[in-house]
Amino acid sequence: MNRVDQLIKSYKHFIQLPWPANLAPPQRVWAAVYSPAEERRLRLNLPEFEHRTIEAGYRWERIDISTEFEQWMAAHEYREAYFESPELMEPELASFFDDLTAKVRGLVEQHTGPDVVIGLVGGSSLFGLGPHVKMSALVEAVEDANEGRLLMFFPGDVEGNNFRLLGAQDGWNYHATVISADN
Repeated sequence: MNRVDQLIKSYKHFIQLPWPANLAPPQRVWAAVYSPAEERRLRLNLPEFEHRTIEAGYRWERIDISTEFEQWMAAHEYREAYFESPELMEPELASFFDDLTAKVRGLVEQHTGPDVVIGLVGGSSLFGLGPHVKMSALVEAVEDANEGRLLMFFPGDVEGNNFRLLGAQDGWNYHATVISADN
């Protein structure tokens, strides 16, 4: 059994546990942690997470942010100048992130409910875009909009409460419930 299959098995057991109703928003965030090398295999198996969620009696919604930066860049009037001099884009990244946050929050609010798992995929696409564009900030900005559970697919490492996207040196201290191939 490969690591993604083990992660799905862990998720299957985890999703069947009772959901306490009185949790704070950060406690309603789950992190499906996997190796960045397994990204394509995980994406191929995303329907399994949906199937396991529905099988356990919950609803499933998926939000994929993988191409949001590319779409933003393609629509930007100064994109050619940014390709020639990427440092010019730095001030605009905060605007991109604000737009992304508003879009994801709107989607979460549209699909929320006490029996919904919202799978957030594609966080690795934000890696390296600068100090204003972070997966951690996105999750923290939308976590309170969801009544059910937010399942953040996280390609990286977790040690204690320290999450490192793509194994980066700097981490983010967070209290999401970790689901991994090992638990």
